[in-house]
Amino acid sequence: MKGFKTWIIVTTIILFCISAASAFSVSSVSIDPQGSLIPGTPVTVSYKVETSGFPSADDLQFFTDLESPKWTYTIIKNGVDNPRPVAGGKTLTVIGFELSYKPTDEVAVRATLEGKVPAVTATSDKTIIRIQEMDAQGRPITSTKVERIASIININEVPKAIAERKTELQTYKTHIDEKAVLGIDTSAADAKYNEAKQKIDAAAARPANQNKEALADLTAAQTSMSDGEKALEKAWAENEVAAAQIPINNVDTIIAWFKGNQSTVNDPQLPAIVAKREVAVSYISTANDQIASGEYSQARSKAQEAFTKGNESYNDALARQKVLMTTWFPTLPTIPGGIFIVLGVVAVILVAVGIVIYRKRSRWDELG
Repeated sequence: MKGFKTWIIVTTIILFCISAASAFSVSSVSIDPQGSLIPGTPVTVSYKVETSGFPSADDLQFFTDLESPKWTYTIIKNGVDNPRPVAGGKTLTVIGFELSYKPTDEVAVRATLEGKVPAVTATSDKTIIRIQEMDAQGRPITSTKVERIASIININEVPKAIAERKTELQTYKTHIDEKAVLGIDTSAADAKYNEAKQKIDAAAARPANQNKEALADLTAAQTSMSDGEKALEKAWAENEVAAAQIPINNVDTIIAWFKGNQSTVNDPQLPAIVAKREVAVSYISTANDQIASGEYSQARSKAQEAFTKGNESYNDALARQKVLMTTWFPTLPTIPGGIFIVLGVVAVILVAVGIVIYRKRSRWDELG
């Protein structure tokens, strides 16, 4: 009994696999013309479907997106043609009963489809021919599908898209020029501009039957401009960071002066100056992290904060240094080039004293 149940299960699995296997094959499909198609163009499709033990409960279905389709077909049994009436409609169904013969019989369907390419609002793919087996419930058996698809072109789409990309390219060039005037490095953005222009020019040079390729060129141009804008944003952010570093470098010089003089190394205002400087440095670090993560707008904002804080530190240090130097040389701040005048006066005095001493010694020598 147990062995009988096992035999039934195995038999069921085998029958299921047989029913699931493809009951037909397509030896060849010829489509004229080939490639991308323009709406209104006549198309002719020829193909041959060979069947083997086709289930009588299933159907063989043909489908097309072509307009005004006309199906001319014949069922061939053991080399003998059995023509069928010409049919119209987007779908043609050959019932399984017409194809269900003994496994030893050679059965095939030879068909020709004629139709016109449909109009489209945008370039898109359409089914030229689909050959598929349908089960007894009218459901497609997807494993048996044979399909040919072609790109249908909207002839007005490419010229319009080219004009749009050219306008975008000009706007992008304006952005590059604006940043260049500010001293921002635009080399990466310039390279992307050249890439985009080449793609747009290539699209414009393509013939009408290569509209799909032209649209691909224009998509690539759009990608290049988008990448270029990002490169421009990055360069702008990096420029802001470099500008923010300048007051920090300046205050570092004055801090070094404070720490290099014994009388100012412990100046009470120095810690506050250093603290502002450290805040500016932390802002720059944050800005660099934001640049690395592609947050260019945030990086610029943080770099501007760093510049402001660094400038505060520098101005405070400069003011304090001026006060200290005024204390040491009280007359210098009110006299342009005061230090040089003082040195000049000292030099004159020394020369005068030297002359007096020289003359006295000369008189002593004369007196013996």
